[in-house]
Order: sequence, then structure tokens, then C-alpha cells
Amino acid sequence: MEIRTYRETDFDGVDALWKEAFPDDPPWNRAENAIAAKVSFQPELLFVAVDQDAIVGSVMAGYDGHRGWLYAVAVRKTFRRSGLGTKLVHVGEDALRALGCGKINLQVRSTNAGIVRFYETLGYEIEDRISLSRRL
Repeated sequence: MEIRTYRETDFDGVDALWKEAFPDDPPWNRAENAIAAKVSFQPELLFVAVDQDAIVGSVMAGYDGHRGWLYAVAVRKTFRRSGLGTKLVHVGEDALRALGCGKINLQVRSTNAGIVRFYETLGYEIEDRISLSRRL
């Protein structure tokens, strides 16, 4: 298995992965929108895990000079509980650290207790914050 930077030829595999991992995501989070935006800004922060030419994992990171973010940490169902999710998070963290990032944020759905526990085992903490957003 290899974890490497995303390539254009990876699109179909990432799209299928995200549809499996995030079936209820809104349209703006779908691969055709998110990947197009990411490859135009900090494309070096989009990583994929490849096993025998198949995309089996992803992590997308971003850094604004103040805070880093992790997005789209996804692992194929057949590879879950193999340590791949942890490796992907570490790849994203390492890339952000190399840019001078001192704090990483991420968001998960409040109903996804399993993924909250996963991030807590990696040292992430629930903060007393309210996440607000506005679509432009």
C-alpha cells in the first residue's frame, strides 16, 4: 500500500470512496466540487491511499497560516480497523506541521460517536465551540 499525493487519474476512485464513506454529504462536499477546489489551492495537501491500483483511502488538509484543517479522511469499508485511517491522519498532520501549523481543527457530525472516539484516540479533543457556516 502506498499513500501519495492525489493525481488527476485518481478522481474516479476517490469519488467512489467518498460516496461509500460519506453517503449523506451535501452536494458541495462531493468529489466533483471539493476536488476541483482543492487542486486549484494547495493541491499538495490532498493524499490518497492506493492498494493494487485501487483508491482505498483519502485525507485532505488545508492551512491558512493560522490554523490547519483535516477533511475527507475516508477509508474503504474493507480496510477499516487496519490502521489506515490513523496513517492518513498522520500524513495530513505531517504535511501541516511542515508548513508551520501549530493547531489542527476538524469537524465531524455530532451523531458519529465512533469517529469521535477514533479522533480522541489520536489525541484530538472536543472543544467548547459552536461551528457556524455560511454558503457563498
